Amino acid sequence: MTEDNAIKLFKSLSDKSRLQILKSLIHEDMYVELLAERLDLAASTISFHLKKLEEVGAVTSRKEQYYNIYSINEEVFKSSILDIIKEESSEADLQKQREDNYRRKVIDNFFEYGKLKNIPAQRKKRRIILEEIAKAFQVGKEYTEREVNIIIADFHDDFCTLRREMVCEDIITRDNSIYRLVDNK
Repeated sequence: MTEDNAIKLFKSLSDKSRLQILKSLIHEDMYVELLAERLDLAASTISFHLKKLEEVGAVTSRKEQYYNIYSINEEVFKSSILDIIKEESSEADLQKQREDNYRRKVIDNFFEYGKLKNIPAQRKKRRIILEEIAKAFQVGKEYTEREVNIIIADFHDDFCTLRREMVCEDIITRDNSIYRLVDNK
């Protein structure tokens, strides 16, 4: 089930009368007048709700003599909520673009000519800055503390704070005074 279809289905299910119609149809197939009688609603109201449910595929209809007989489409309801949430979002590319734009804006605001102007107070921005500095390190290479300090000092004078933050954010690891860039691939 696509994200758009799930949204339409959930909207259609948010009405008490529609839920009552579905509860009645789960037991047996019915026509409009019988549903109206059982639910004590006007036939026009039942027709309206059935049309909405049919549009989202929750019910199906078939012609029998003079009547349209409605039945529940069980296949629509077999998808779990988790399956719907796991479905690839049509907004994924847009969200990625927004994240990339935000990242670029933070980098542009805090770096000038390759130097960090100041360390961001906000954790999210600080993480972006630390990830940008981490690009100066090579995956798999071991660094001494002195080498790490020299690399970070090219970006900002407070290399101790930045080094500590990079370790805390799990961007680099420290083991027996040897530092390594964490490979996040």
